[in-house]
Amino acid sequence: MRLGVLDVGSNTVHLLVVDAHPGARPLPAHSHKADLRLAQLLDGSGAIGPDGVDRLIGVVHEALQAAEDKGVEEVLPFATSAVREASNADDVLARVMDETGVRLQVLTGAEEARLTFLAARRWFGWSAGKLLVLDIGGGSLEIAYGIDEEPDAAVSLPLGAGRLTAGWLPGDPPDPEDIRALRRHARAQIARTVGEFSRFGAPDHVVATSKTFKQLARIAGAARSAEGLYTQRELKRESLEAWVPRLAGMTVAQRAELPGVSEGRAGQLLAGALVAEGAMDLFGVETLEICPWALREGVILRKLDQLAVG
Repeated sequence: MRLGVLDVGSNTVHLLVVDAHPGARPLPAHSHKADLRLAQLLDGSGAIGPDGVDRLIGVVHEALQAAEDKGVEEVLPFATSAVREASNADDVLARVMDETGVRLQVLTGAEEARLTFLAARRWFGWSAGKLLVLDIGGGSLEIAYGIDEEPDAAVSLPLGAGRLTAGWLPGDPPDPEDIRALRRHARAQIARTVGEFSRFGAPDHVVATSKTFKQLARIAGAARSAEGLYTQRELKRESLEAWVPRLAGMTVAQRAELPGVSEGRAGQLLAGALVAEGAMDLFGVETLEICPWALREGVILRKLDQLAVG
């Protein structure tokens, strides 16, 4: 069957269309994206303003039309931290439902972490052993660890690259004091969770998902996306540590010229790098592998599992 996953994230609204059936890997058929940056549209009270809600509804309409055009049988719609944490989330969800017919499922941070972990487990298989999975989104950082398909530990921290850029790094390039303050903040947040994971022992394999990690790996020398989905891509901590001060001294326009860095993500790459560096350091990770699958694939896989049982 042809499924569509509608991901209302903190940075983008992304419709991923896949051909899928239980027992087989989902095959991507179409991708439709719109940069909405909901995390940056919150007002002083933490609400998504009327203009932001109008834009969200318009983008959802566009995604539904794209899904119809591509013959999607069922759309699986969900929202993550930007909607989850908006002070007017219930009103936003109600308007989206009334005007588009889409009932967005708001995932908790722990659900995000668990579904992303499921995708990574299926991608790497049982031979990967105990997995530690890191995912930096626009609004939050997810961390999950385990040996089965359901992680033993899963947490979500408010350390998304878009959120931190908007709240901590106003300059272009950012002020060094602001960078130091963000570095301290991110590491303090991550350090609080380390004990929860360390009691399970060292992981056998550390992987990372998300656009932020993919772009950091690319500027550190990993293969281009054109070289294919199955090309192994790694990010070494020493390479990342060398890049952080370079990114700190660049303007957004200069970062956008780096290999693999999109113009829309260039502004938040430094914040993402600080979080990635802190996580790798505090968890004692020297090298991690980039996983092509993430939250959207996890949602699809969970749906296919439910169909198989049904």
